Amino acid sequence: MFRRQATDLSAQNKKQLSLIVLVVQNSTLVLMMRYSRIVQKPGQTMYIASTAVFLAEVLKIVACLIVMRHQQGTWDKFSAMVRKEILGRPGETLKMLIPSGLYALQNNLLYVALSNLEAATFQVTYQMKIMSTAVFSVVLLGKSLSRDKWLALLLLMIGVTLVQSQSMSSSSSATTASAKDEILLAPQNPFIGFMAVITSCVSSGFAGCYFEKILKTSDTSMWVRNIQLGISGALFSLVGMLAYDMQPIMEGGLLQGYDWLTWVVVANQALGGLLVAIVVKYADNILKGFATSLSIIVSGVISIYLFSFQPSGVFIVGAMIVMASSYLYGIDFSKRFQGRIKPL
Repeated sequence: MFRRQATDLSAQNKKQLSLIVLVVQNSTLVLMMRYSRIVQKPGQTMYIASTAVFLAEVLKIVACLIVMRHQQGTWDKFSAMVRKEILGRPGETLKMLIPSGLYALQNNLLYVALSNLEAATFQVTYQMKIMSTAVFSVVLLGKSLSRDKWLALLLLMIGVTLVQSQSMSSSSSATTASAKDEILLAPQNPFIGFMAVITSCVSSGFAGCYFEKILKTSDTSMWVRNIQLGISGALFSLVGMLAYDMQPIMEGGLLQGYDWLTWVVVANQALGGLLVAIVVKYADNILKGFATSLSIIVSGVISIYLFSFQPSGVFIVGAMIVMASSYLYGIDFSKRFQGRIKPL
């Protein structure tokens, strides 16, 4: 009896820890990325976003290799695994070209979006990836969605539309903080930010379903797949970085404008996703939906104090609809509701 209670308590603790990790990772990445892209001290050079994306991919590869080394136990087993699964199977890495290219595009677009949208607005709008993932899961994976899920997706679209109505009406001109703080806020264009989020959501949905299909049709471990994904992702990021930012990199260096916050953003983007992949097995759809809602609330509250964000009544209503739809999408709410009604 005591052992069973201890097991139940342990499972509950893991769920609570998973919730905390999901909320913290979702909120901190968005808030720190937003802050690092719009706040500049006079004379400070803004870091180049494409370099951060490239370094995050490299760091992700290193982290996966470290995990694999720990799992294999010895250097000999680890070396054999690398030779067999990564170096010896280039065709498997080539399979990752499509999702890795889309993820590289998505990661670059996140910087564009958060350079032009409030953190809370981004968090709400980014939930449109649920819609794109649902559509591509039907097309690519042959899944079928219940009426409840389609209703939740309809609510999602309504909520995002309401939220964006405030964003589009906001000023896109640059603002300046007080002279005492000596901090400049970079100019913003909400329309560009919105288009970046939508494109990112579409690429995320397709890449996620494509990656899921590959994982389900092979017995290769998740860490090996992430390394294969990281290798091709780093290649795409490198090509994009050199194609679009070669001149400023040659003039100011790869790490121009980097400070401690930039490195934290890079580490969060690289390691945060892997951390979520580890804890997500303890989180069901309800918990993930709840974590999404909490992340939106946390980002909104902190944005009020950090960025002087002023949500309107329409924004609050839209955000609540999006949070509700994210939660409802993870459950069969009509069945749960009917199950609670006692027959006469």
